[in-house]
Amino acid sequence: MTLFGTQKVRENGHFEIGGCDAVELARRFGTPLYVLDEQFIRQRMREYLSSFQSRYPAVKIAFAGKAFLTLAMARIVDQEGLYLDVASDGELFTALQAGFPAERIVMHGNNKSPGELGMALEAGVGRIVVDNSLEIERLIQLSEQKGVTPSVLVRTAPGIDPKTHRRIRTGQEDTKFGLNIRDGSAMKAVQRCVDSQRLRFMGIHCHVGSQLMDAESHQQASDIMCAFMRELQDATGARVEELDMGGGLGISYVQAQSPLSVDDYSEQVVNAVRESLDRYNLEPPVLGQEPGRSIVGQAGVTLYEVGAIKEVPIPEAPGTRTYVNIDGGMSDNPRPQLYDAVYEAFIANRADHARDTVVRIAGKHCETDILIQQTSIQRPQPGDILAVQATGAYNYAMASNYNRLRRPAVVLVEAGQADEIVRRESLEDLISHDLIPERLRSRAPASA
Repeated sequence: MTLFGTQKVRENGHFEIGGCDAVELARRFGTPLYVLDEQFIRQRMREYLSSFQSRYPAVKIAFAGKAFLTLAMARIVDQEGLYLDVASDGELFTALQAGFPAERIVMHGNNKSPGELGMALEAGVGRIVVDNSLEIERLIQLSEQKGVTPSVLVRTAPGIDPKTHRRIRTGQEDTKFGLNIRDGSAMKAVQRCVDSQRLRFMGIHCHVGSQLMDAESHQQASDIMCAFMRELQDATGARVEELDMGGGLGISYVQAQSPLSVDDYSEQVVNAVRESLDRYNLEPPVLGQEPGRSIVGQAGVTLYEVGAIKEVPIPEAPGTRTYVNIDGGMSDNPRPQLYDAVYEAFIANRADHARDTVVRIAGKHCETDILIQQTSIQRPQPGDILAVQATGAYNYAMASNYNRLRRPAVVLVEAGQADEIVRRESLEDLISHDLIPERLRSRAPASA
């Protein structure tokens, strides 16, 4: 059983995180329950800063809010001195309501609405990453109306197809994100930004993909991006002051996965960037990084209560399969259904026992709601608390009310203190936005 951050097993056999007994957390706050290790999150942020700054002092580390963002999380990001990457008006609103400094916000999105662009301009966000030609024209028009000159980065598609799941690849040529370098679209976009009197062109951006185990794709992208920097500076006369390489470093969800450490990742990325800058005779720009999953992913644990346990015959082989049903599933973690995500789990109230039972973890939703296809846990019993590791990224962020389940609470733990940072939804919350038209209120029931 792999433990992360402050996690350990207590003398009574209970799983502990952030100095708190996970079984007691489940009793106090209910299940399903997201639990986040604050110390681990802060440590990872500091690790990113120190690893990159020691090798490349002119660096900006922006936490990718899409991985996990709440008011409390925005405060942590601010306190640790990182920038914050947001990708919608909702994420931007969350950051602003938390008091996050607008000048350290990076506004993303492949299809920003005029309303979102206007909101970003009014807030005075530090950078807007433009993604397409329509957005550039909208931004110019809005900037003229508001009398502002926003700083922009042009997002490019460098043509890198990373070794990751097809649904989280973003840097290849055939992608909805950014402007293609090879076909000249990116150059046209840069020229438009440079020529405009209402946009301050600051640099270029790319993001090759997510859950990457090595830095190979970033190394390839470094050369392509620096070659493009040389080309656009020669063509337009504009200097690229910032080169944002996005994020993407993965984590180990299961023991078989072995991503680079943050330190090794930073060394390989910085070396690749420096070599490419030298190759194309470029002045070093500010280097941007946008980690998300690798900061918060392993800080999170989801706790469930075990319900029915079934032994089901396996048609293609002799024997049976043990189905362990839990009180959550794809509404609190859709990742296995979206892109075959894998996890490990264990019984939190008997964490010191041997994980000697092979099971399939089944969610309570309709359709084939399987959270974990196969994992080894302690022999399960109804009422046990099941802990699923590495659920800090893209679980709460992607949660839904499918089957009208209530979204779980989120608890932040640190040094034995547990604080609810997102309350559990109530049944009343589920219908709080529902409306019944008057014609349905007054119409008599249909006759049999």
